[in-house]
Amino acid sequence: MQKLKYPVDVVLDTDAYNEIDDQFAIAYLLKNPDKLAVKGLYAAPFLNQRSSNPKDGMEKSFNEIKNILNLMGETCQVFRGSEHFLVDENTPCISAATTDLSQRAMSYTAENPLYVVAIGAITNIASAILLNPAIKEKIVVVWLGGHSFEWHDNTEFNMSQDVAAARIILGCGVSLVLLPCMGVVSAFNTTAPELKYWLTGKNKLCDYLLNHTITQANEEHEYPTWARSIWDVTAVAWLLDSDFMLDRWEHSPIPTYENKWAVDKTRHLIKYVYHINREKLFYDLFQKLGQ
Repeated sequence: MQKLKYPVDVVLDTDAYNEIDDQFAIAYLLKNPDKLAVKGLYAAPFLNQRSSNPKDGMEKSFNEIKNILNLMGETCQVFRGSEHFLVDENTPCISAATTDLSQRAMSYTAENPLYVVAIGAITNIASAILLNPAIKEKIVVVWLGGHSFEWHDNTEFNMSQDVAAARIILGCGVSLVLLPCMGVVSAFNTTAPELKYWLTGKNKLCDYLLNHTITQANEEHEYPTWARSIWDVTAVAWLLDSDFMLDRWEHSPIPTYENKWAVDKTRHLIKYVYHINREKLFYDLFQKLGQ
């Protein structure tokens, strides 16, 4: 994996309607044009209480991406992603997003890769690799998925929705940065008073993020003393500043269909993030969102 040479070209794969942290991540990505050249935004499928099926989740995410772009006054290519999760580890889900990535990545090299930031189920990225395995040598995938190796299970939303896709990404040998949720990125959380202090009245985007974060957190948390993880921002942040987090080389783990990690020390190496510098990253995030 090459040292980043700015600016780098980036595409972002996001289930933007699922949780409010996706919107923070999209905005943060676009607020760093000196380092990150955004080439496309992909809508990822998801299924929970906010969608009736994976296709509905993807469509809602597609529309939410456009909503964030409108709030920011930004333009960018947006692509619809997969309408369902992988049926097995050999059959891709064909979509505008998977087709774009399978073709776009071919103009890059191992020395000058396309960075693929994924903050949802990794169906679109796995499908693009199944469509065109040659892109494995031309991209670096930065994925927020799974829990830390020390966590008692691996029942994490992005991972468990499409284990087949996760097994492809972690097994195919593509250059990969893995940001685990519980036990690592879960430390990147914030509270209502902090959000109000930093975001109130700064611009339309900040007001939208503030109101929706507090509304979602009040609905999801049992106690009003909640601290809400804004996990997805960390995947973008890995591209920006080595002081935002610490990572190390690990043998690529194997996601099992029983929502566990399996270990094989003969497998290839990936970058594994194990610590987030919460204060530094939140300060940079809030400063840029408020611009």
